[in-house]
Amino acid sequence: MKLSVVVPVMNEEENIEPLFKAIRDALKGIDYELIMVDDGSTDGTVQKMKELADERTKIIVFARNFGQTTAMAAGIDAAEGDLIATLDGDLQNDPGDIPMMIEKLEKEGWDLVAGRRANRQDGLFWRKIPSKIANAIIRRSTGVYLHDYGCTLKVFKRDVAKNLGLYGELHRFIPVLAKMYGAKITEVDVRHHPRIHGQSKYGIGRTFRVISDLLLMLFMQKYRTKPMHLFGSIGVPMLGIGVLIDLYLFILKILGHSIGQRPLLILGVMLTLGGIQLITTGFIAELIMRTYFESQNKKPYTIKEIYMKGADEAHSQAAS
Repeated sequence: MKLSVVVPVMNEEENIEPLFKAIRDALKGIDYELIMVDDGSTDGTVQKMKELADERTKIIVFARNFGQTTAMAAGIDAAEGDLIATLDGDLQNDPGDIPMMIEKLEKEGWDLVAGRRANRQDGLFWRKIPSKIANAIIRRSTGVYLHDYGCTLKVFKRDVAKNLGLYGELHRFIPVLAKMYGAKITEVDVRHHPRIHGQSKYGIGRTFRVISDLLLMLFMQKYRTKPMHLFGSIGVPMLGIGVLIDLYLFILKILGHSIGQRPLLILGVMLTLGGIQLITTGFIAELIMRTYFESQNKKPYTIKEIYMKGADEAHSQAAS
């Protein structure tokens, strides 16, 4: 199968029929499957999807709301296409852009083509400005230079999508996760339409979650396979300074000075204990990391291709 289109939806009953029509019109001539993932809808979304489903359609229905990232991960897990496209279910993304993105991916050899909403049809103060700030912070922090991390419309090669490791609410950081996997990433301008039916499920409150996820991404990027480098590089200097302070106060005590009322004593004890805690946390994180990789036979690296010219020639001679 050429393409799997993954669409997470929640309470989008009025958008389902025009969404199905738009996808079918846009993908004529492409061998595709449509995977609709219902993320705990409480309206008639599921029934509407069942009424409109055809032989190309898979419908995954969650028992309750798990979040957009989990819905996207479930759809990707079920996908069978060589390429996987992700799309919002609110008709703000345009399925008509998918063929253009596929062509760009295949002709130019990209692993992920991300959409960039060139003329975004959202509110200025509550959606556009916070999004621009978040995008700028993510770019500078992660070194992955895209302009629009929040656009759901993306096209991946199968191996990249299947190895993203989507958990929590990390869908905004898909380009960062793909880069960690070793993918070649680009972006392209796509159309963006105003929402006609229903209401957005996301507000300004998600800003704090984005910041938390960004901290996780920075840790994953730099210290996922070497957590001791983070905890140790902070803990060892803290422990050293604490020990020096404590030693200084110990000498003063021997010389007959009173140290019980000195704030320096509290600082020395806190630095010593904090340093020990960070170092031991680093040890524990190292053990957890090794258990994660070794128990599942995972490797802390990704091999895209193995090529051995001599082996190929030997195989050809044997076959002849």
